[in-house]
Formats: sequence, C-alpha cells, structure tokens
Amino acid sequence: MLAFAEIGIWHWTGFLVAVLIFLALDLGVFHRSAHVVKFKEAMTWTVVWFTMAMLFAFFIAPATIGASWTSTDRTEFITGYILELSLSMDNVFVIALIFTYFRIPPELQHRVLFWGILGALVMRGAMIGVGAALVKQFAWVLYIFGGFLVFTGFKMLLVREDEGVHPEKNPVIRLARRFFPVSTRMDGQKFFTVENGRQALTPLAMVLIMVETTDLIFAVDSIPAIFAVTQTPFIVFTSNVFAILGLRSLYFVLAGAIDYFRYLKIGLSVVLIYIGVKMLLLIWKIHIPIGLSLGVVVGIILTSVLASLIATALEKRRPPSAGS
Repeated sequence: MLAFAEIGIWHWTGFLVAVLIFLALDLGVFHRSAHVVKFKEAMTWTVVWFTMAMLFAFFIAPATIGASWTSTDRTEFITGYILELSLSMDNVFVIALIFTYFRIPPELQHRVLFWGILGALVMRGAMIGVGAALVKQFAWVLYIFGGFLVFTGFKMLLVREDEGVHPEKNPVIRLARRFFPVSTRMDGQKFFTVENGRQALTPLAMVLIMVETTDLIFAVDSIPAIFAVTQTPFIVFTSNVFAILGLRSLYFVLAGAIDYFRYLKIGLSVVLIYIGVKMLLLIWKIHIPIGLSLGVVVGIILTSVLASLIATALEKRRPPSAGS
C-alpha cells in the first residue's frame, strides 16, 4: 500500500500542474467561444476523461511513482474514482434543476460548470486535507464517518425531499445579495456587469454560487465515503479530481435524461449505506476487500440504472387508460 512518505512534493506538483494545463486547454482552446454542448461532444469528453483516469491508474502513476504504486493502490484509486463519479450523478440532476430555474441558455452552461468545478477542486482539496489529518490523528473518526453515511443513506432513501430550487433559502446567496447589487439581466458570459454606474452580479454569477454550494453539500457525503476505500491522501485527492473533471461532460450526457433515472437516488442511498456499514465493521476488525467493494458499488449503480430504464420502457409500452 502506498505510504505517505513515498509521495514527494513533485508528485503533487506535477499532478496539479497537469490538471491546470488541461483546464486551461479546455477553457482557452476547446471551449473558447460559448456554444451548446451536444450529446456527441459530451459523450466524447466523458470517454476522454474516463480514459485518462484509467491511464493514470495503470500507466502514469506506476511510471512516476515506481514500484511503490501497487495493484492494491490501483484498485483503491479505481474504486474511489467510480464511487465519487457515481455520487456525483445526483449532483448533476440538481445542477440541471438550477439551470432550469434560472433559465440559463445551454451555450452558457459549460462556463458555469467550468468555474464551478474549479472551485470544487479547491474546496474538496481542503476537505480532503482536513479529513486525512483527522483520520491519521484519530482513527475513530472513521466510525463517525461511517455512522454519518448510514444516516445520510437512510435519509435519502426514506425522506421525500422537495426537489425544487430555492435560492432565497441559500445562506451564501443571501450573503452575496447583502454585499453586492444583483442584476436581473444576463450580460453574455460575464459574472459581473455594470448597472446604474455600479458593478453588479449577473444571474450567471448567482447560478455559479448555487453550483458551488451544491457541490459543497454533496462533498460532505462523498469525501467521508472515499475514506472507507483508502486513507492515502494522494489517492483520495487524485480519484476525486478525475471524477470532478469528468462531471462537466457527464452533466451534458445525463441532464437531458433525468426522467430515465428515477431509481438512481435509491441506488446512491444504498451505496452510502453500504460504505457506512463497511466503515462501522472496522470496529470489530471486519475488513471487506477493496475489490469486493468495487464490485458491490458498480453492481448497485448498474442495477438502479437498469431498473430505471426498464420501468421507463414499460411505461411507454403501457396502453393509455380509457379516461385519458
């Protein structure tokens, strides 16, 4: 298993520099001008980011880290990546609701997602750092994480929440409105505009704030979950980064098919409960192999997606009622 001391500062620096280069190319070259991201383009980028994650796990990490990168580390990375990507799917649907509520044109959505995900990288990096320090200093924190995940999973499973978007209830939105004037009109891709001689936030900026706070809420679930897979900060961080980078393209792949994934939230709830139980079992020194956990997580997600698609297909084939 990868030891903390075996990851030098140049590994962290090299990875961060590579991520910044990819992001610069994304915004400055591939998405320089605002345009509607079609399904084909989004699917292509989804495959690209998934391929890059696998290249990192199987070739780049072994080549740069050396023999210290074992098959266990690779399995932990892939499990963490799949777990974070799966938990991000719920975030995708909430972001779609936010865009719909604020009536953001499709051609401007990528810009919001780009800056939203850049902020998410910073926030999650800080949360991972704090989480890793706590786990290293106080091993029993894992049990608290486990209990929290089980509670959250059952809450998602049993409590029917209002899926509407309520900006007025968002404390960060209220704080922004208190300190900055907010314009009611869009100004292209800009987050700031000039109105009545003063700088004001555009609706696009308010959406960015909503997206950032939404990711922060979801990170409270996903960050503890990945510590059930590995406590190695480098693996936790890199798997999170690849999952977040793929979130933008995944949004454009899934956003138009929200109604087809009615059982996905149930699947994600079961995943959180499973991960939480896995952490709690450590109290009795019961350790579930990483490979088995990977299979369970993938199986749960695929089952929920397949059940959703079958239910939708059966509904379409059902003859209309006599009264309709």
